[in-house]
Amino acid sequence: MAQFADVIKYYKNYSAIAVFSIVASSFFELVDLMVPYAIGQVLNVLSYQPVDRGLQVLVAGLGEITGLEVTRSLTLVVLLGLVFLVTVARAPIEPWLGVWFHWDIALRSRRDHAEQVMKKLLSLPLGFYDEHNPGRIAGRVARGLSNHTWTYPEIAGQMIPKMVRVLGIFAIICLIAWPIALAFLVSFIVILAYSMRDLVRLNRKEETLDRYMETTESRTSEIVTNIKTVKAFATEQSELTRQRRRLQRELTLVEKVIHRGYVQLLTLQRVVIQSCVFGVLVLTLIATLQGHISLGHFVTTLTVSSMAYAELEPISNLAEIFARRYASMLRFHEFLQLPTGIEAASVAETNAIAAYQFTGKVHFEGVTFGYDRDRPVLQNIDLLIHPKQTVALVGRSGSGKSTLVKLLFRYFEPQQGRILLDGTDLRQLDITGYRRRLAIVHQEVDVFNGTLLDNLTYGNPSVSPAQIESACQIARVDEFVRQMPRGYYTVVGERGVRLSGGQRQRLGIARALLMDPDVLVFDEATSSLDYESERAIQLAMGNILGTRTTLIIAHRLSTVRDADLIVVLDQGQILEVGSHEALLSQNGLYHRLHTLQETGDLLE
Repeated sequence: MAQFADVIKYYKNYSAIAVFSIVASSFFELVDLMVPYAIGQVLNVLSYQPVDRGLQVLVAGLGEITGLEVTRSLTLVVLLGLVFLVTVARAPIEPWLGVWFHWDIALRSRRDHAEQVMKKLLSLPLGFYDEHNPGRIAGRVARGLSNHTWTYPEIAGQMIPKMVRVLGIFAIICLIAWPIALAFLVSFIVILAYSMRDLVRLNRKEETLDRYMETTESRTSEIVTNIKTVKAFATEQSELTRQRRRLQRELTLVEKVIHRGYVQLLTLQRVVIQSCVFGVLVLTLIATLQGHISLGHFVTTLTVSSMAYAELEPISNLAEIFARRYASMLRFHEFLQLPTGIEAASVAETNAIAAYQFTGKVHFEGVTFGYDRDRPVLQNIDLLIHPKQTVALVGRSGSGKSTLVKLLFRYFEPQQGRILLDGTDLRQLDITGYRRRLAIVHQEVDVFNGTLLDNLTYGNPSVSPAQIESACQIARVDEFVRQMPRGYYTVVGERGVRLSGGQRQRLGIARALLMDPDVLVFDEATSSLDYESERAIQLAMGNILGTRTTLIIAHRLSTVRDADLIVVLDQGQILEVGSHEALLSQNGLYHRLHTLQETGDLLE
């Protein structure tokens, strides 16, 4: 569970410079108080009243050093000199000691945490992405980073220095008339405490709003991703209606509860603040009339107290802004604190990753697994795959075929049993080095928005042009590359929209081959293709079989006839094992599935 401390730790890498810049900004806020003090002393000089003892000592010391006579004129010159130093002379210095570092810290911290976000995204378990929409994830991350970036300069560069300024004002008034200072301090604390109490209450509403916004953004992302389905089913109006309700829910919460609460708080603050300013005026005037303070101190006290009360509204506004952002910042840290998946690969540099070479002997030894422990998907699977053997996994939907491959890639861990590669338990291998010796071609090949060449070399950017050409010939990619306007340098569009399904599949096969894997997996690589594309993929696969250990998951049994071994799964168990001819002769489940497909019935 994220806490306020996590928000502070966001900037911990720059804590030393943060302390320096905050102190510098606070110092300049205190220096500002020299102006109303000097004006008060000038008024005393002009009205022939005595100036403060400290100023008398300063003027006398200056007169002794310079040999000048201590007069009213010298006193006025000293006061003007002080005003010059704290206004004109400090003007070119303050931005570089304050503003520069405040934003520098915020921007550098954003860079650091954007990198942390990427590491987290790459290390989260696959189940997280099954449960969370990409739009929801992106929205949470974007708001968290943005709010942290904007909040630091406001809190460190404005709010904290302003609070220091108020304490400095209290000290000045205390030196002039401590009863007035005490009344000022009590009123200030009461106003601030009341404001903070309301802000805490409103912050809870901000958390609810943040969740509402995530839901809306999530659905928007889904609509964009599935826009073809939305249009095909003519559901534009219903989607708009649902989003309109969500947006209205957000507006109602913001306007009727949150915004109204802030306006009510601001109204009360202004009434109380103006009452306090008037009260200080009355108390200061009484003290002046009674001769307890000079005319200059009257002006100074009234001026600095007005300055302090004037800071209450900016401080409250900054606190309000922080409260509005706090919920999204906490949710950002909750995201960073999500547990890393056991299947997470290393993000270390390449030279830190173990370099393996396997023969391709795979042994599933008594493997049992279920996404829900009480409902196993695989039960006591025992399967030995020899090096360079082609093994096909077939069966009804939900029989556990794809789950077996997920376990092989260590996306999940078996609850019982183990998986051995060349006799070594996968859990004893470096997961990144191990996965680089495997490759998979999915039913839906993921294509990035870049060139064809970028996508081909995604897993192995160091391959030579000769290797690319060879892999593309085997996968029959070269047949359509020649038709592309810029060949290998053609941009394929987001998710490969400029490629057909068959072209994406062949690209996926070539990309897998360029990894030069010891074990190659085809996960229903032809199930969604037309006959011509399927035939092209089958020819490409035929060029690969026997060159490495190959695992084929298929619904269409026509793609597995030439497999060395066909494994029939049913309800998470191995039901039959053998060649195509042997299984047909057994008149078992494989024979039934084959007959259904031959007659054109659906395979379920």
